[in-house]
Amino acid sequence: MMKKGWNEFEIGCVLFPFEDSSKDNLDKQQEDRKYTQNSSYTASVAHWRVDKPVFNSNFCINCFNCWLYCPDSSILVREEKLKGVDYEHCKGCGVCSAVCPTNPKSLLMYNDYEDNDSILKSWPQKEEKKK
Repeated sequence: MMKKGWNEFEIGCVLFPFEDSSKDNLDKQQEDRKYTQNSSYTASVAHWRVDKPVFNSNFCINCFNCWLYCPDSSILVREEKLKGVDYEHCKGCGVCSAVCPTNPKSLLMYNDYEDNDSILKSWPQKEEKKK
């Protein structure tokens, strides 16, 4: 089955993301849901990304601002804790980093080609408050 591009849908159409109309899908994690071929979840859009958010669990306070504001539902939360970023669907917009309140931020934007392990080793230190 050939997938449609975003510009092939009629303006103002409604796309139903799930294969069935059951509310049971809402209780499942994203990867366990059955999505239709017209859902943006079935296709990766990561090739658009230039920068990526890197998550550092050492500074996260689980405020879920990043999860709430992410336009692509790319923030992974499991057992009421932030666990990372779904890089297959993240477009690299930087909203998650912008709304992170921690010092230093627990989500920072880096070049998509940089290695996460080396980024975590050189994470910024806490900035002192200015008087």
